[in-house]
Amino acid sequence: MTSQPLTLRRLAPADVTLLRRLNALFGDALAEPETYGAVPPDDAYLKDLLAKEHVVALVALADEDVVGGLVAYELDKFERARREVYIYDLAVAEAHRRRGVATALIGRLRELAARRGAWVVYVQADHGDEPAIALYAKLGTREEVLHFDIAVEPRWGD
Repeated sequence: MTSQPLTLRRLAPADVTLLRRLNALFGDALAEPETYGAVPPDDAYLKDLLAKEHVVALVALADEDVVGGLVAYELDKFERARREVYIYDLAVAEAHRRRGVATALIGRLRELAARRGAWVVYVQADHGDEPAIALYAKLGTREEVLHFDIAVEPRWGD
């Protein structure tokens, strides 16, 4: 575990500043600063998003520093009366890696998912991202799948 005591916190509508700091961490850690910082949503949008029960944003704080975090979405299923939780983003600041931060975040998400009646938490990893693959393999069962991004064309006339 990390040498500094960690505080894990689920973000609420009043935590827009922490969410912005988490997005900055995602931009740095995932080497995508444009994706996470070029066109930030306004505070009202973020407050509304953080108020949704099916959206989970968790941060790991060491003192006041955001050293890790994840964003996950709860998905209701049609084939059975159950839910799945998808980890969309997960990152830990470089200086805090390999200290149990990501494992702690996923553990907290699993607790939240269980309370919400979810039957599984799932995540995808990119080929070549060996640290992520090793972490997820330690915590779950690996499936070989293909991922496709299908573009959404802008609606004209709206």
